Amino acid sequence: MQGLMQRYPLLISSLIVHAARHRGGAEVVSNLGGASLHRTTYAEVERRSRRLARVLAKLGIGFGDRVATLAWNDYRHLELYYGVSGMGAVCHTVNPRLSADDISFIMDDARDSVIFADPSFAALLTEIAPSVNSFVRAVVLLTDEAGMPEVALPPGMRLHAYETLMAEADEDYVWPEFDENTASALCYTSGTTGRPKGVLYSHRAAMLHTYATNSPDIFGLRAVDRVLPASSMYHACAWGLPYCATMVGATLILPGRHLDGASLHRVLESERVTLTAGVPTIWLGLLAHLESSGARLTQLKRLLVAGSALPRLIIEAFSPMGVNVEQGWGMTETSPIVTYNAPTPASAALTGEDAIRQRLKQGRAACGTDIKIVDAEGQELPWDGKAFGDFLVRGHWVCREYINRGAEGAADADGWFRTGDVCTIDADGCAEIVDRSKDVIKSGGEWISSIALENIAVSHPAVAEAAIVAARHPKWQERPLLLVVPRAGATIDRDELLEVFTGKVAKWWLPDDVVVVDELPHTATGKLNKLALRARFQDYLMQPQKA
Repeated sequence: MQGLMQRYPLLISSLIVHAARHRGGAEVVSNLGGASLHRTTYAEVERRSRRLARVLAKLGIGFGDRVATLAWNDYRHLELYYGVSGMGAVCHTVNPRLSADDISFIMDDARDSVIFADPSFAALLTEIAPSVNSFVRAVVLLTDEAGMPEVALPPGMRLHAYETLMAEADEDYVWPEFDENTASALCYTSGTTGRPKGVLYSHRAAMLHTYATNSPDIFGLRAVDRVLPASSMYHACAWGLPYCATMVGATLILPGRHLDGASLHRVLESERVTLTAGVPTIWLGLLAHLESSGARLTQLKRLLVAGSALPRLIIEAFSPMGVNVEQGWGMTETSPIVTYNAPTPASAALTGEDAIRQRLKQGRAACGTDIKIVDAEGQELPWDGKAFGDFLVRGHWVCREYINRGAEGAADADGWFRTGDVCTIDADGCAEIVDRSKDVIKSGGEWISSIALENIAVSHPAVAEAAIVAARHPKWQERPLLLVVPRAGATIDRDELLEVFTGKVAKWWLPDDVVVVDELPHTATGKLNKLALRARFQDYLMQPQKA
């Protein structure tokens, strides 16, 4: 016997329809780089998203067609989120920080039909256009006629101004209903271990992720919140925060491309932001601005960190300002949130160093997902906080397989997806990432966590950023090499820096040497580019004087 309840498909358009009807006056604020911030409302975003659906149809976009975006976090990109997915097309958010070659590759792999791009990407569009013109029919720049730059496009590829198309379109569009398993968005990995791979999200997965992550033990947004996603809208749907904010009608503050410390501080304060989220690199930049200017945060209540391991420095620096620093874990392939470090009765009672150590873990699985760790033979390991192995996940919003790749990189028959991380899980079910499987250091048959060493290194007052890489060693196969960027005006003393590790890790974990560099390379998603660092420094310790 089946229940007798009403049934509607779980569709992304329902979020903006609800917000427009029940939270229509709530604001969406965008930093477009001008003297003042752009302000609109959810009601206006919904109205313009319907108008956009008409524009897409006139451009020949139909059900299932891929529409590429090269855009920052702003209100027009939000309109694309809802207009493209809402009509049944696929919103392909392209990471503009990838190389032009990678961007051309993923647009070809996705078979995008139209590109919507910020005018600041005019040069990039000119570069990639010849390699995508066999399938991309048009380019729409997200501006009005007055803001149109010069873009050299091949014959047959049309160029449009977004606002001109919008002004010519009707807004009498009615959001259609269709199967909730329909593809909604497409996001590619950053390609640090090969060509980028496409993760094709569905409406059902996105909606379940939104409901789950808006629970109190994860984002827990409310209508009174003022939310600034510093996580990019072109990367894993900005961690789902635009959807979550829309669901409850929270004020959404979109920072555009302006993620430097000074710009962020100005908007965080002027817009009274209560919650923000981004990768550690962004918050280290904000912290550097606060230290150099003497400014403080007076409105922010919660700072969410993911994308890379949370350095304890961020907890220690922001907590005295009344900011609660929280950590989650996920990846492009998981929509992205799988775990979140919310307190339990046991962890809430911890104090001092024990409390900080607990907060540095990646957290417990969200309802709707499951996690486990396995050894090299695939046998599940105990949850004792000591055993560590390959981290596997599954759930309603976890990738089954990559687009156009069949069984390559697919989940197993039981749905378990290999994350590429090495992890421990404690008795409370709290996961702690030890390392990426390709980054963990295997010294004399024993494993050393690069993440643990990096977190200790950045606690030194002279260190702005640190990376640990595995350097080849004539005796131990691999040994940790510490690469550091000094803070402005600071000098790194090798022996003094290595002393900071004393008592925190086993002696054989200590880095064999310290190399001071001007900067460290990052991937297109803001993570340390360990692949580039290994290529450059893997033979550093093989030099006779270093071994």
